[in-house]
Amino acid sequence: MTQTFRHRAAIPWGVVVGRRVGLLRIIAAVLTILGSAPAVPVLLAQPAAAQPTTPNSSSSPKFLKLTLDSVNPSAVTTTSDPMLTVAGTVTNIGDRVVQDVSVRIQRAAAVSTPSALRSTLRLDQVNYDVTGPFEDVADRLSPGQRKQFTISIALRSNGGTPALDISKPGIYPLLLNVNGEPAYGTQARLDDARFLLPVLGVPPAVDITSPVPATPDTPVATTLLWPLADRPRLVAGVTGPLNGKAELTDDELAASLGKGGRLDQLLGALESVLGTNPASRDRTLTSAICVAVDPDLLITAQVMTKGYRVLASPSDPDGATRAGTGADQAQTWLDRLRAVAASTCTVALPFAQVDLTALAAVGDPELSTRALNDPADIVDSILATKSVRGVSVPDSGSIDESAGMLLRGRGFGTAVVADSAAVPLGTAGTSTDSEPITTGRGGNQSTANQTSSAQPVPETSTPDVVRLAQIAPVPVTPEPTLEPQSSASPSTSAPTTSAAPSSTQAPPANPPADPALHAATFDIWSATALAAVGSNPPTPSFTPARVRYEVTNDSRMARLQDALGAITWSALNPEPSRPRSLLLVPPQQWSANREEATAILKQVDLLLRNNLATPRTLTELVAEPPDAQPHEPDYLPQAAHDAVPDRFVFPVREQGHRITDLMRSLVEVPENEPTPNQYLTPLRDDLLRVLTLSDRRSGDSAQPDTYAQRRLDQTTRTLDRLYGSVTVLPPGGVYTLASEQSPLLLVARNDLPVAIRVRFRIEAPTETKITDPGEETLPPTGSRSFQIPTEVTDSRNLVIPISLTTSDGVALGNPTSVSVRSNAYGQTLAIITACAGILLFLLAGRRLWRRFRGQPDPADEGFDPGTRRRVNRYRRARMRVQQREQQEAG
Repeated sequence: MTQTFRHRAAIPWGVVVGRRVGLLRIIAAVLTILGSAPAVPVLLAQPAAAQPTTPNSSSSPKFLKLTLDSVNPSAVTTTSDPMLTVAGTVTNIGDRVVQDVSVRIQRAAAVSTPSALRSTLRLDQVNYDVTGPFEDVADRLSPGQRKQFTISIALRSNGGTPALDISKPGIYPLLLNVNGEPAYGTQARLDDARFLLPVLGVPPAVDITSPVPATPDTPVATTLLWPLADRPRLVAGVTGPLNGKAELTDDELAASLGKGGRLDQLLGALESVLGTNPASRDRTLTSAICVAVDPDLLITAQVMTKGYRVLASPSDPDGATRAGTGADQAQTWLDRLRAVAASTCTVALPFAQVDLTALAAVGDPELSTRALNDPADIVDSILATKSVRGVSVPDSGSIDESAGMLLRGRGFGTAVVADSAAVPLGTAGTSTDSEPITTGRGGNQSTANQTSSAQPVPETSTPDVVRLAQIAPVPVTPEPTLEPQSSASPSTSAPTTSAAPSSTQAPPANPPADPALHAATFDIWSATALAAVGSNPPTPSFTPARVRYEVTNDSRMARLQDALGAITWSALNPEPSRPRSLLLVPPQQWSANREEATAILKQVDLLLRNNLATPRTLTELVAEPPDAQPHEPDYLPQAAHDAVPDRFVFPVREQGHRITDLMRSLVEVPENEPTPNQYLTPLRDDLLRVLTLSDRRSGDSAQPDTYAQRRLDQTTRTLDRLYGSVTVLPPGGVYTLASEQSPLLLVARNDLPVAIRVRFRIEAPTETKITDPGEETLPPTGSRSFQIPTEVTDSRNLVIPISLTTSDGVALGNPTSVSVRSNAYGQTLAIITACAGILLFLLAGRRLWRRFRGQPDPADEGFDPGTRRRVNRYRRARMRVQQREQQEAG
């Protein structure tokens, strides 16, 4: 059989299996009649299945795995090579030999709608009707064996030579088809690889000298956010300042910041395309880029430069630690980022990719300030730059009304959301997207389904800036009482990294005149394609359910080509109903390597140089007037599914209030560190990390839930310890008062490194009267004695419960009790004394009364008159002697 005939006859393996089973049943029946029954089981053995044909079955290959290695040119222009060259690798992943392995390239019609950028990649190979010839790869591939190949085909038809027949610019879906014959089987299609080829212009062919450029039109105003973020790494429950004592859950961030790491490569791609010298940078591309930085990443990287420890076991936060190895890598990376940020737009992401909807549900003003307002100050402080203010970039690309109210109340004028998450007023929740389709890319769907996917219903476009009319609250100003009091004038020293900017900081100086929140919308199809690029590609929450599939089944090169095609589509397909605007937003934890990230940047640069796009800064985008039609947020169902569970909301709110209560009582002492903000802000950061959306799009919520609960437990234990560090020392034995009004001596101790204002809570019994000493200040890491004015009216032993509270009455430490006993007789002595006084007064009055009347006092009876006269004379003589002695002495 010739090569041409063999592959012309190639059909899907599932059809082959069905035909072979029918034939085997006929042979088995004949052999049974002839008495060859032992052969029946062998002949009835089912041949191994290859590519399935049912739409609900898995599309994972069974015998061969086709991987796309390179596409050249990755984007076709009028000056490109007229031949398309594709390199790939075929691997035998089955358990049997595959013979006559060959591949060919097929093409489908150019993508005509944005959604088709995704849906056409799920079509069966019959929809790729322009085909090239099969080319041999290997005569035989044993299990585990692989074979690399290169295949080339002309872009334009040229006198009968096989070609893709591309005659005009567009985004073309291509399919690389591999056929083979497994042992015990026949020739069949065993796997394929699909990808997009952006054609900005068609180059001339051998016999065709005229190129075909793109149709002139208004260039697309393009803005690209370049995310730099990482999942939370700092161990929770550590108070500040963190310099020198920070602990990380693992040392993966050191590898990511170091040479060849993820964050190193993302930053390196910017440096390689923009240049490291700000003076010589291409301002055209630079002005279209804005670096979006997570402040939590910057804080973590900066504390790493001061030395840090790493948990020996991430699952045991209280276990052994080892020295971290990434101090130098963190310092180098921060220095490089500062150099880029010096001449490039920067914008701060919400702290630790916090879930804004969960944050709004928590409703803690101080946590909201730390998550939304402080990030810009952190970025500016660490990177020595001035970031764009008043713009929030939610990680999920979708907000509900409560999150929108939170943003607007915090002074934000614009939220960057998916274009499907902002809909005309009154249409929220009416999307027809329902259950996700579980078949993979190229799942051999039926022709009916394929036709429906290839020709979707007309799509409506969302303007690049819309007005969310119902989100227009009055800006919230945090209460000034939340700021810790100072015992003197505020310190003017610069805060350390772990110190939070003032929680009472005002919103941006120039909020938009429109009281409603604006939404800058980004294209979900390009964002979905960008998210698929890299080593750990998530499927974003805003990707419609009908086109969600496991992208890791595709090779990285195929996913990169899809992204190049997606970001080019708008430039090549002008539509009157769509704005000539494009906001590109990769995922915040983007896993693209240096080559992939560089290819994305060069593709944007290619659009700019070919006058298909024009740069637009983020500031210019948010300053655009919104569309006249009022819109409302549409919180996408998948975003709600990927959100932080509700069970974390109440505990975070409770611990946030405890931090605020303690902060109110702490006292800032001049020239003394840590300050209250420096000391407690890391605990607020830990609560925000509980609400992070990082790692919540993997489909398995068990791990992120475990991380969140662990952080919450560690923070709670630390706050319990802090509250227990301020207490009254229990006296030993019974306290005896010298008198009934002697003061009560108490000793209070503060083990916190920050001064604190406290009050005594004394539950005095009715027999005592204790004067409230009022608010007192305890020194940092020290104790202080107090004399409490006390009056005791009982000589019995009395038990007096005593405890400390914050200035607002929140309990501190453990309550204690004092046993008091007074040496005074108390009420009995007072009664006896009063009775004796009264008796003396009566007796004296009686004697005087009788003397005035000249009557003898009965008390004098028993003394004769002579004796009385002698006693009187003796007294008078004694008095004269005493007077004489006094005169002589004088």
